[in-house]
Amino acid sequence: MKMLDNFRSNNVNAKNKRIKALHSGILQIANFVALAAAMCACSPSANVSEKPVSPDVMKREAILRGEYLVNTSACHDCHTPKVMTPQGPALDTTRLLSGHPASEGIASIPMQQDWILFSQGLTAAVGPWGISFSANLTPDDATGTGRWTYEQFETAIRKGKSKGLERARDLLPPMPWQMYQQMTDQDLKDIFAYLQSIRPVANAVPAPIAPQDIVAVSLKN
Repeated sequence: MKMLDNFRSNNVNAKNKRIKALHSGILQIANFVALAAAMCACSPSANVSEKPVSPDVMKREAILRGEYLVNTSACHDCHTPKVMTPQGPALDTTRLLSGHPASEGIASIPMQQDWILFSQGLTAAVGPWGISFSANLTPDDATGTGRWTYEQFETAIRKGKSKGLERARDLLPPMPWQMYQQMTDQDLKDIFAYLQSIRPVANAVPAPIAPQDIVAVSLKN
């Protein structure tokens, strides 16, 4: 009788263990299914197409990125006229990127091969190449880049050609086009998009002056 009771007890224990193991397996499967469902819910469905970005949004993003690149690539240093403040020269926000002011004359300059001189607003420079003036980058049709194509802008930066024309003169110092030509195509496209979006300023920048045409004066000791 005692042996029969032990046999029944062992059977019950074994049955309970099997039931527990079965429950554990079911719980593991349930957890796996729940985790898989959650991962599928978080992942974009292959059957659901993403909403395309509108051309207006893409253009706005390009302009904002172009503005960032212009502001961080020292373009304003030479291409924006300055106003004098107690803290020194500051950008003239009414003439952003409009180049050397046509109304700003150049004083007599001592032509010294060992020096490079800048105007007070940094928009004109004199050196062994003569006198160069920063260009008007605003989208003014007559005096700026308003009629430029992107291809012209790319030629100006990649090849250092005035007005982006293949047969034009080379860009003069201090324009560091050799540095800017390292920019990516997207960089240049975004910069051009920004330049075409800013306020146009009518300003006919003077033509460069060759070294032999500079009136030299003697430096006083």
